[in-house]
Amino acid sequence: MNDEDVTDEPGVRVLVVDDQRLIRDGIASLLSVRPGITVVGTAVDGRDAVAKALELRPDVVLMDVRMPELDGVEAVVVLRARAPECRVVMLTTFDDEEYVVQALRAGASGYLLKDLPAEELAHAVRLAHAGVTQLDSSVARRLTAALPTPGPAPGPPGPSVALSPREIDILRLVARGHTNREIAARLYLSEGTVKNHVSRILGRLALRDRTQAALRARDLGLL
Repeated sequence: MNDEDVTDEPGVRVLVVDDQRLIRDGIASLLSVRPGITVVGTAVDGRDAVAKALELRPDVVLMDVRMPELDGVEAVVVLRARAPECRVVMLTTFDDEEYVVQALRAGASGYLLKDLPAEELAHAVRLAHAGVTQLDSSVARRLTAALPTPGPAPGPPGPSVALSPREIDILRLVARGHTNREIAARLYLSEGTVKNHVSRILGRLALRDRTQAALRARDLGLL
């Protein structure tokens, strides 16, 4: 393929989202020189990503997971509702199975790690555009290892079904004694958002205070 062919080839439109400028600009630069890919913009957090995606209408969004203002998983939920044609691939340093499950449940089209070689990342972008869901190999291994071993048939659903994955994360941290401020810093949320989550958790589980929340978290096997 010569240079003229590459220029004439319609590119997959990509938006790069990361709160670290060096990483964000580096990924955008690496992809912009790959054939068949056009980087249409960058965003600094989940809130900015939603605004840019609605404005620029990219085919694929490469989204970091942990960011201030609005994290990557929450941004996926918004984009799936407001721009369902857009494919979102999580690109992060975190291979924790909880993040993977949350992202896929939110509607992400893949979960990849940032140590991916540039050519593989470009290939992943093209696959996402084609509708192929992808998991980094190490992420897939961790996810498989985290699956429970087969056991007796489950009983009736417990109270945990009333909580979202984010609320379960917060309940676990509350049970471990973290303050709202500490939880906010750990999950890249505002302290007010954490406070609202805690209030909803107490209400949904009919609990009086954080002590009862800690006991319920233990009963649910979250500790």
